[in-house]
Amino acid sequence: MPDFPRHPTLPAVRAWHEAGGTVREAASQVLGRIRRTSPSGVWISLALEETLQEEARRLDAQAKRLAAAERRRQFPLFGVFCAVKDNIDVKGFPTTAGCPGYAYTPKVSAPVVAKLQEAGAIVVGKTNLDQFATGLVGVRSPYGACPNPFDPAYISGGSSSGSAHAVAAGMVSFALGTDTAGSNRVPAGFCNVVGLKPTRGVLSTEGVVPAMRTLDCVGIFALDCDDAAQVQRVLAGPFLLGGRDAGKGDLRSEWRGEPFVFGVPEHLEFFGDKASAALFRQAVERLKDLGGTECRVSFDLFREVADALYAGPCVAERYEAVGEFLEGDHDGVDPTVKGIVLGGKRFTAVDLYRCHKRLEELRRTIGRMWRDLDIDLLLVPTAPTIYTIEQVRADPLALNGKLGWYTNFVNLLDMAGVAVPSGFTPRRLPFGVTMLVRALGERWLLPLAKEFHDAAGLPMGTAGREACEETAMDGRDEAKDKVKDKDGDEESMEIVVVGAHMRGLALNGQLLELGGVFSCACRTAPVYRMYALPGKPLRPALLRTEDGTGRSVEAEVWKLPRRNIGAFLAMINPPLGLGTLTLEDGRQVKGFISEAYPLASATDITALGGFRAYLATLPQEG
Repeated sequence: MPDFPRHPTLPAVRAWHEAGGTVREAASQVLGRIRRTSPSGVWISLALEETLQEEARRLDAQAKRLAAAERRRQFPLFGVFCAVKDNIDVKGFPTTAGCPGYAYTPKVSAPVVAKLQEAGAIVVGKTNLDQFATGLVGVRSPYGACPNPFDPAYISGGSSSGSAHAVAAGMVSFALGTDTAGSNRVPAGFCNVVGLKPTRGVLSTEGVVPAMRTLDCVGIFALDCDDAAQVQRVLAGPFLLGGRDAGKGDLRSEWRGEPFVFGVPEHLEFFGDKASAALFRQAVERLKDLGGTECRVSFDLFREVADALYAGPCVAERYEAVGEFLEGDHDGVDPTVKGIVLGGKRFTAVDLYRCHKRLEELRRTIGRMWRDLDIDLLLVPTAPTIYTIEQVRADPLALNGKLGWYTNFVNLLDMAGVAVPSGFTPRRLPFGVTMLVRALGERWLLPLAKEFHDAAGLPMGTAGREACEETAMDGRDEAKDKVKDKDGDEESMEIVVVGAHMRGLALNGQLLELGGVFSCACRTAPVYRMYALPGKPLRPALLRTEDGTGRSVEAEVWKLPRRNIGAFLAMINPPLGLGTLTLEDGRQVKGFISEAYPLASATDITALGGFRAYLATLPQEG
């Protein structure tokens, strides 16, 4: 049995279990990897191995009693390991909110956690955070500063720092965070993962230590948008089963490739970070390529809303949540957090009333602008720049404020959003953008965010970290970007994949482990037939035909270091092998082909146009 996937997307985990892997085997591997590789500052508490094994035995026993299709229906997250931010209650773990003196042991899990566990997910531990979810930096914690998974000198973002790091590093498949001022978006942007911030009230916040009760959201970190959407479905049903009452008229059907209009702030602020500015311009062009029309919008009103969150009386709500506790003498209180929260005590009820009155005026004005311009979404940088841990410690308030430039207004305006990876800077650090929609628009947004993420062609999380220089936007022309080996040949070789090695599928981890980097999505020339081979994991076979019955099928081009080609060939089992494929644009590239002898017992899936389309016809989870 191969090792548990090191980049455990939900399809990869599902395929591993369906190939015979047990939850007990997975639990030992996952916990062992975390203990061996996780830096300090990521986790506050981890499950005991005996506790994980007990849960694993229970799930394995249930799996034996159910047919595969029924197991997928009852347990859509079967055997998937996740992390939970330590301001969300999980039975069996203390809840600290990043403050040892505040810790308590909940008798029951928060409803969002209970739903995950009912769906077959296993909580492996509680993750670090900016204390009481107050900060966008990930350093305000007595449990240590959470390092950036790409460079430990830099911040991971906060307050959901440990959750984002754990997903990026492949320790878990997904994680829960919270978002009041950007805490689920900024860490996603800094860690090269997807951060879904749903509409307020769609996911229950019961069992969550409050930061600002009226604005708090539970958010989801995942390696890609499909995984984030599936976890959202488990937690909230079809975007209707949370605490919010959403009528049918409030929901939009999923984006299916139709043209759209996206707003971009007229005056963008990057605080001198030219690389991030250039990467954002690339993101705008990528969204245009997907059918979007750019529309410049004034950002002044959004900034006024954002300023109300911390510079005005809204901060009194943070005092209401934990202020009385922080006025006492307790262990591990962060002085910056204490100063922010206790600052909310100075405001009066009249101050708060005036603030809410002005916010309501701003909401109406922004709503009219949105309608008049016929905007479908607003595209902003997730954060304008990134700082080192030491820079933040030296100037904690001013730099934190800059990081919230494009996040602080979102919950005050009742918006939803998805933070999506978009590129790498010359320092090999992730850069991300956030797509924002009005309340309950995330169902429409997620497919578009997925297409944007796919078009970026980035490695998932920290996979292919050594390839960041190749994907970094540093102004060099393409010819100079090519790396030559000592014999003068390009160090990497292009390989076309058409099946289980494509992104997010069961064998994609083999490419990632060997340093493979996604290059582009494409299609073959219309001269092939595709068959689904029997056995697990599911694999397709591609056979060239000259009888006129072939057609074009979906494919991906990957770049693999030449030094690892031999190791990759050793992983390919018959009847498959590497040969020369012809692409739709006429290029000939090495890729997967099949011998003909086993195809008599295989299923012809040519008419579906690709392996992903075939998988979509099979019984799905959830």
